[in-house]
Amino acid sequence: MPDTLASAGTLPVNLTRDLAGWISGLDRGDLPGNVLQSMRMALLDTLGVGLHGQGEDWTGIARDWAFGATAPDADDAATVWGEEDALLRTSDAAFVNGIAAHAFELDDFCQKLHPGAVVIPAAMAIAEAKNLNLGQLLGGIAVGYETMIRLSAALNPNQARLRGWHLTGVCGPQGAAAAASWLLWLGGKQTAWALGLGATQGSGLFAFNADGAMSKRFHPGRAAQSGVMAAELAARGFSGPTKVLETEDGSFLTAFSDYADGSKVLDGLGRRWELLTTNFKPFACCGSVHAYNDAAIAIRAKLGRSPLPGERVVAGLAKVVDVQCGYPYEPSTALFAQMSARYCIAVALLDGAVLPDQFTDERMASPDVCELAQRIEIVGDDYLDSIYPEKYPGWVEVHTANGIVREHRDNPSGAHDSPHFNTGLMSKYDALLGQKGQALKAMILEAPPETPVRSIVQAMAGK
Repeated sequence: MPDTLASAGTLPVNLTRDLAGWISGLDRGDLPGNVLQSMRMALLDTLGVGLHGQGEDWTGIARDWAFGATAPDADDAATVWGEEDALLRTSDAAFVNGIAAHAFELDDFCQKLHPGAVVIPAAMAIAEAKNLNLGQLLGGIAVGYETMIRLSAALNPNQARLRGWHLTGVCGPQGAAAAASWLLWLGGKQTAWALGLGATQGSGLFAFNADGAMSKRFHPGRAAQSGVMAAELAARGFSGPTKVLETEDGSFLTAFSDYADGSKVLDGLGRRWELLTTNFKPFACCGSVHAYNDAAIAIRAKLGRSPLPGERVVAGLAKVVDVQCGYPYEPSTALFAQMSARYCIAVALLDGAVLPDQFTDERMASPDVCELAQRIEIVGDDYLDSIYPEKYPGWVEVHTANGIVREHRDNPSGAHDSPHFNTGLMSKYDALLGQKGQALKAMILEAPPETPVRSIVQAMAGK
């Protein structure tokens, strides 16, 4: 069957196999120093939030489910982060650790998805099971990040999101499959199979926003699990569709978006690293509202107080952010509050913080928070629409008797181009893990590439 969409220039011919060829042909020596350093920071951030997230209810449920399966041999297994003897199949370890990494909305983000919570659990599981080293792990993470981020950009993430897709679950299996394929030394054909098997598992619905359900935590874990499974099946000869990105009937790109541009997958691949645009989260909430948190905290500092009763509070939201985060606030689950622009702005104005302490049952139901959140006005803004999600902008105003106090941010404080990115990320890590995380921190940031990944796993368990 002719590829009419591909011939029209929307989806390049052989897109899947060209991407697979880049993945399988990439040598560790081809990775620039800034990419490797960026992946060390991403690894540190994700392990920190993943260890912090192991105590959440949804992580425990996933762990109990995974241990219902037959335990694997110790020399071909991976560990639940932070535990000494919690051995699982690689795909199941990736599942549990992916949920933990996304457990409290603290994981990294860009292009409307969360690459760290998917790619790093998948890559860690393979690297631990195969006794690989830190340098190899960083390379696998880089390949997975780059694949996942470029696929989201190619889908036109705003349009795909407006169709109800959670892009972490949609693009994540291919990011995890890319990382696992590279770490397993799969050839071009097998890598294309793995990408195809990953893509056919891509999913993730934003329906969790209706009631704050746990399914959002499920998506990165499932995506990590799916990608590992895809690569391991491909390594055994299980074929996947090698034209999954570009075929006329059933293309991944056109199934999830009416505005896909496949050229964004390959344009500058290996020369321009999109993973360098990844942002970290200093706040425990949706990345799309971080700029509003920064703005609200700055307004609170300017006023020297919280908004008074009767003072108007207005926030400008991009259309997609309004759909995703602009809903009326009522006390519900932590996720419902973490995704709510109104709630996050309210606690930022009242408490000067948007951290785990702001998402206890007591704080989420406090009368002062509810009253302020429910009277925040939301308006549209064409400028914000024009730059989101390449940037994550926002503004907040408080109308006082003495005039309007307004703060605008084109990007939040955790943005990749912030001059305080590294120090802010490490401060967050220290706040989450404290003294017990210092040995792991030193290993991630300073250990030579030859360091065994299994020693990193041991350090996570405090050994």
